Amino acid sequence: VSQSRYINDDPTFKQKVKQSQEKFQEERKKAASDAAKKAKWILGQCRHDPSFYLKNKGFPDMRGNVWIKDGADFLVIPMYLNGEIVGCQLISSDGGKRFLKAQITKGAFFQMGVGDVLFYVEGYASGLSLQRILRNLKISNRIIICFSASNMLYLAKKNNGFVIADNDESGTGEKFAIESGRPFWMPPVVGFDINDYEKKFGIFRVSQEIKQFIYASQR
Repeated sequence: VSQSRYINDDPTFKQKVKQSQEKFQEERKKAASDAAKKAKWILGQCRHDPSFYLKNKGFPDMRGNVWIKDGADFLVIPMYLNGEIVGCQLISSDGGKRFLKAQITKGAFFQMGVGDVLFYVEGYASGLSLQRILRNLKISNRIIICFSASNMLYLAKKNNGFVIADNDESGTGEKFAIESGRPFWMPPVVGFDINDYEKKFGIFRVSQEIKQFIYASQR
């Protein structure tokens, strides 16, 4: 008789497992709550300043939430879920990105605009480029920054709208865009997101491609 049978026959075994699971969930909930508090604290320490990251992405005059830590500056993007801040993304001057430990990321997003037409993108700079393009096209828009391809899939499946995917070398962006079931566009250049594409080829060319994509999707 296997040892596992004796363990499973222990009348207290299921109760111990249940208690262990409940403890894990409580600890996880507390850690997520602490991360949300830290995110709010960081945002409270930010200055509304120019950012080297934004300048490098083609927005030299834009200001953002800039947090200075140990002499380094980070652009801070709040992440919301059910109307509450649950964490943030920290973007260093060289473009490195990270989240707070134990924060909630699934389903969390940052919204730009309150317009009628809904768009999903992965990154903040991609959202800024798309916003500039849609303003150029005079299209009322609401852009959801999803922070990852997997989260973009999760959010896009919950609502209608358009997906603007990254053309990753791995094919991840395209794969999740297809799985979302939403109309999607991505730059034709491998390794590019829409921000890279706009910087390389200019707003007019990209605006025309996005315009054609939207019109073709509505036929």
